[in-house]
Amino acid sequence: MVALLEPLEAPVDPVDALRRIAFLLERTRAGTYRVEAFRNAVKRVRTLDDDELRERASAGTLQELDGIGKSTAGVIAEAVAGEVPEYLASLQEKSGGPLVDGGEDLYGMLRGDCHLHSDWSDGGSPIDEMVLTGIETGHEWMVLTDHSPQLRVANGLTVERLRQQLKIADGVNRSLAGQFTLLKGIEVDILDDGSLDQTDEMLGRLDLVTASVHSKLRMNADPMTRRMVAAVSNPRVNVLGHCTGRLVTGSRGTRPQSEFDARAVFEACAEHGTAVEINSRPERCDPPDELVTLALEIGCLFSIDSDAHAPGQLDMKAYGCERAERLGVPADRIVTTWDVEQVLEWTGVGR
Repeated sequence: MVALLEPLEAPVDPVDALRRIAFLLERTRAGTYRVEAFRNAVKRVRTLDDDELRERASAGTLQELDGIGKSTAGVIAEAVAGEVPEYLASLQEKSGGPLVDGGEDLYGMLRGDCHLHSDWSDGGSPIDEMVLTGIETGHEWMVLTDHSPQLRVANGLTVERLRQQLKIADGVNRSLAGQFTLLKGIEVDILDDGSLDQTDEMLGRLDLVTASVHSKLRMNADPMTRRMVAAVSNPRVNVLGHCTGRLVTGSRGTRPQSEFDARAVFEACAEHGTAVEINSRPERCDPPDELVTLALEIGCLFSIDSDAHAPGQLDMKAYGCERAERLGVPADRIVTTWDVEQVLEWTGVGR
């Protein structure tokens, strides 16, 4: 089950200290440049043997290495000396607790995540780091859902790149058999006519498909409704991602929600077994409370997802859990509380 990470205590491996700092910065939405400093330092430290690392820490020459700056050098040196680095200790105290009050019981029932990104599209970390953090935070399964080809600004995956990624997912699952499952997925764009931005052949090779609108968000209500109903009725689609497309806060500014007949869309979701995503990113908080309530009344399934673009953002599901618990969404209708066998039976892969 998903859980908060326990604070690191001395002695702390330098790589573990750097990774945990990056994680804590990511989960609290710190600036990208700060996070990258620690993620890059992890990569550099992993190229050094223990003797060289100790010698450089003792001699004060860590900053001579590419990718190591003043702050990261200090963290490494304190960790090498057997201490919990001061910066890490401070972050753990200030930022290591729950992200939000409420939803703790539901958060503890989560097993997986149907929406996350790696550096294969617009995420900030490689697949193995997303998987490792998922395991550390108690996930039993996660779905890798990098973007589809049309979203070029997010480096969406062509057919060939998606094929390559599926081979990597197979390798991950072979190495972690019985410990964790990385499901093969995609966040596929819903095109203007409701069709999907990937070939049927490739969609048929996936375990789970999250479909989202990323373009022409201000389309008139009638065509937008037809577009979304067509997508959620497609047997290849399992989750409707961030359905209104709104932004309520954050560095990208705000954006009003798309206009569509939510009842018609959610009735189609309920009819076809497509889950409505409760997107947990604070800047999205999508769908708004009144639409979650409507989907609940109609009988929809839900998926509480992080939409993580960095490892620390996997914890953002806490925000979605607070909302779902407050609005009375039953845990058994939330697919991210299910075990992997039940998820695959629902998507049809396990039949």
